[in-house]
Amino acid sequence: MNESILRCDTEQQYARWMAACRLAAKGRTLADQAGFEAEVHSILAFLSMQQPAPQPSSLHQRDIVAEDFVAIRHIKKLKSRQAISERILEAHANVTNLSLLEAKLSYIRAWQALPEFGISYFVVRFRGQKKDELLGIAFNRMMRMSLAGDALKTWRFNTMKTWKVNWEVKHVMVEFDSEEEVAFQPLSADIKVPHEFIGGYIFLSMRSKERNESLNEDLFYKLTGGWV
Repeated sequence: MNESILRCDTEQQYARWMAACRLAAKGRTLADQAGFEAEVHSILAFLSMQQPAPQPSSLHQRDIVAEDFVAIRHIKKLKSRQAISERILEAHANVTNLSLLEAKLSYIRAWQALPEFGISYFVVRFRGQKKDELLGIAFNRMMRMSLAGDALKTWRFNTMKTWKVNWEVKHVMVEFDSEEEVAFQPLSADIKVPHEFIGGYIFLSMRSKERNESLNEDLFYKLTGGWV
């Protein structure tokens, strides 16, 4: 796996690069100008939430209980609770003038902008390995990861040739265009669960964007079937 680091001079430049990467991850190109602009707008809106607001928060620092907002494990890593409270006040100032609905929408957008959004994780044992690892399944790819969350390898569904399940030994086997075959045994969930995730996402990728398309129930159950 090759990793490249890009340094952008402006937020606009960063947003355009990230939007292009997001489109590529979805299998789309920059020819989808409407989708590209929507991604840019979403990224810029997320970045604006991280900037100090021009108006100070209506709360006072003594009103902030850090444990109500931040997990204990993160608080222990930081030296000053005062710094945590100041950061919470800055974030509050960005949303203090929003209505309830606007605040909820802002929260959903921020959640969707997270790198891990839409990924389901399973503890698995890959064939030929002696230690447990993570399998991440997203709408367009599978990822092999360490238990610490580091990505080791990615397989995209558009390169998948076939997948099958051995119900007796509880193994899922996936074959890709490169003639690579990946096999794993789920440990944190029943084998039916990752099987249905894979089948469900492939079914969604085969559907047309037209809203009047009828649901092919036979195909859906064929791809996701397996319940006993």
